[in-house]
This record gives sequence, C-alpha cells and structure tokens, in this order.
Amino acid sequence: MRINKYIASCGICSRRRADELVKSGAVTVNGVIVTDFADIAENDTVTVNGEIIGLQKTKYYLALNKPEGYITSVGDDRGRPAVTDLVSDLNARIFPVGRLDFNTSGLLLMTNDGDFANLIAHPSTHVPKVYRVTVRPGVTEEQLTRLAVGVEIDGRMTAPASVRVLEQQPGRVVLEFVLHEGRNRQIRNMCEAVGLEVARLKRTAIGAVKLGMLPQGRFRDLT
Repeated sequence: MRINKYIASCGICSRRRADELVKSGAVTVNGVIVTDFADIAENDTVTVNGEIIGLQKTKYYLALNKPEGYITSVGDDRGRPAVTDLVSDLNARIFPVGRLDFNTSGLLLMTNDGDFANLIAHPSTHVPKVYRVTVRPGVTEEQLTRLAVGVEIDGRMTAPASVRVLEQQPGRVVLEFVLHEGRNRQIRNMCEAVGLEVARLKRTAIGAVKLGMLPQGRFRDLT
C-alpha cells in the first residue's frame, strides 16, 4: 500500500494531508524518515510525529454541527479548541473532511476513512456544499451576478456558483450559496470582493447530507 494511503487508512488524516506529512519528514518507516511515496509492506512499522500507527478495522462516518470558535484540525499548538474535542468519546482516531473557518459554523463530516475523505474533499468530484450567509448592508442584482459567475481571488477566478436571496431586511440579507469548490475562506473573500460584509456563515449541506436540526457541538452517525 502507498504510504499516504496507509496513513489515511489509519485514521490520521486525509490522503492530501498525509502527502504533506510525508514531504515534511514527519513519517518514518522502520525507523527511517521517508519523504517520497513508496509502497510499504504489511509488517513495516510506521510512525507519524513519533507515534506508531496502525490500521483501524471499524470505519466511522459522522455529521458534526461545528460551533464557531473551533478549529477544523486534530489539534492546535495554540491551545484553541478543535473539532476533534467534540468526538473525543469515540475510541478511534477521527479527523475532519475538509475545513470550516474558526468563525464559521455548521455541517462538518468526520471520519477515519481516508479514501472517503479524499473522495468528498477532492475538487474533481464536484460535491456541492450549501451555505447560509448573512451579509450587510444589502445586495444588488449586479453583486449577485458577480458572485454567481465568479470573482478573482488571489489571481484566480472562482468557479461558477449558485447564489440566491433567502431573506431581505433593511441593512441585512440572508443568501444561500452552493459551491462546488472549497478554497480557503472562499465565501468571505468572494463577498469582500463585491463589497459585502459577512456577518454570519453556516454550512447546511454537503452533497445529500443535510445539517437538519442537529444541535451545535453534537454529531450523528451516517450510513
């Protein structure tokens, strides 16, 4: 098995994050640091950041309602609460699929199945993600069109998106965004590019999985 797939299958992280760990020198095989993606044998001893890892037999698939004020990570050297703290009762290594910003709430998938995480998070699969976004002060048709067609962020255009008005009040508008890509702080940067301030941001669906009435900080099992 390829080393990055093995790390992901052990529930350490997604395969993409495993690639980064290997390149950074954080992985050893039989005591030797590896920085390429060679295959490993069944009886090889693999460590990540000095900790021996192994395959997990039970696969977990969770839908978590992430509150604001949590980082989407397996830990934080600055002591901030992480989403893994919310699933710590499970006797397994669980990691988040993709990311939600520190100040963004809503649906986050969590698993220990690296292949599943790679399938959901990879841009080539175009899994739609739905967000409820409260912006200020108001929104024009021109701004809605620009958001839907695409705006330039860091020298690259965003992919076409679906954007519609859900609620409109003086000084406040609630929008629904449907995205098929997941760039860092994408919605906040898109809104800033057209002159809108994001007051609140929540993800409500990933593909066919909906947040529903799941309380903040709680999770449910997925089939």
